[in-house]
Amino acid sequence: MRLEIEVIDQKVSVCKLPDLSQVPFEDAFCFLGKTDGEQSLVCATEHVPENALEEVSGWRMFRIKGTLDFSLIGILANISAVLAERKIGLFVVSTYDTDYILVKQEQLQDALDALAAVGHQIYVL
Repeated sequence: MRLEIEVIDQKVSVCKLPDLSQVPFEDAFCFLGKTDGEQSLVCATEHVPENALEEVSGWRMFRIKGTLDFSLIGILANISAVLAERKIGLFVVSTYDTDYILVKQEQLQDALDALAAVGHQIYVL
């Protein structure tokens, strides 16, 4: 399986929120997860809401280019196995069309090198 991976040139943070009143919906990248137990947000580090209860900064993200069909199997397993082999942790956000993989800033180049080494094409936006 050969994937095209697009690196997004933006530092992001993962936050825990008490409510949605300060979510920066106008940003190009804003991922919200809301369950019966929590509200989580991934957003540009410079736009972390003031009311964030907790925040983990220092993330960079890349996405799988194009629209992924729901019948495709093993895409995230492939990427996570490659990164796990290099001891690189990840945080994943999925949208209707594709998957976004977050890794810590200091591990980004190693992650991209590992993915390129197994045949994936890397593009920097």
